[in-house]
Amino acid sequence: MNVNLKLLHIFLLVAEHGSFRQAAEQSHRSLPAISMQVRRLEEQLGVALFHRTTRRVQLTAEGEHLLAYARRALAEMDTGLRHIRQTVDMQQGRISLSCVPTLAGTCLPGILADFNRSYPGIVLFVRELALIDLLESVRRQDVDFGIGPRPDERLQEFSFEPVMQDEICALLPASGPRQYRQGIGLEAFSRMPVLMISRQAGLRAMLDRTLREAGLDVQIRCEAMHVETLIAMARAGMGAALLPRISIPADVGPSLRVVSLKPPMARTVGIITLRGQALPPASLRLKERVAQTLGGRADAPA
Repeated sequence: MNVNLKLLHIFLLVAEHGSFRQAAEQSHRSLPAISMQVRRLEEQLGVALFHRTTRRVQLTAEGEHLLAYARRALAEMDTGLRHIRQTVDMQQGRISLSCVPTLAGTCLPGILADFNRSYPGIVLFVRELALIDLLESVRRQDVDFGIGPRPDERLQEFSFEPVMQDEICALLPASGPRQYRQGIGLEAFSRMPVLMISRQAGLRAMLDRTLREAGLDVQIRCEAMHVETLIAMARAGMGAALLPRISIPADVGPSLRVVSLKPPMARTVGIITLRGQALPPASLRLKERVAQTLGGRADAPA
């Protein structure tokens, strides 16, 4: 049975006013048009909905049943449309995103706090994941988008929007040789006890590949998943680490020194989505905010 909402709306007006004339005035339609639409609804249902007399219009038993259901149906429809409108207007909604740890604990909180001030009705869900798990969360559409380094180009199901270049730096003891204060080569670095990020991290594959291509074999003293752990180990004097500059706090401490590599090394950071996926309005707005903020950093590409 194909009953459209327009006919139900006219039926509600007549039922609630008890008058075809008042329903016509309320809906800014002619009286014959109102009568014709009610008659069409009755023909579709196969029952009379009103008792019509010269003095009043009264619902039949079937009309009473329809009135109760029609009120609930149109109320639900109104609620749904209002919810969609609020979502489009960014008054409410939810955003799920995944982010690699080296970004989640550094630049992301400021971006989300700024976004939350602009759109307080939006609830944010953040998953802090290594790149391999981040990609899986995007693939399964558990999240709207991910923030991390460029995935393997052979993974064609993903779309990658680059937003910045993140320099890879050496974190060295401040008491180390003065000659390395302006920069250090990978060969010199490889002779130190090395603190390396875990193989689960996307950065690790890049570091291993670069060291392998340079023909260097490093002495790894310790591996850890989180940058904060590696910094703490370096501060304790366990060795030197290779870390993204964005993940190293400005107040790393007097016992450590952040040094550039020679030649420079960097990773491309961007936004990862499932190819062809249309993001909801709130997620699209946050994605744009992330790209704008990261792209505005001093170390972002021109």
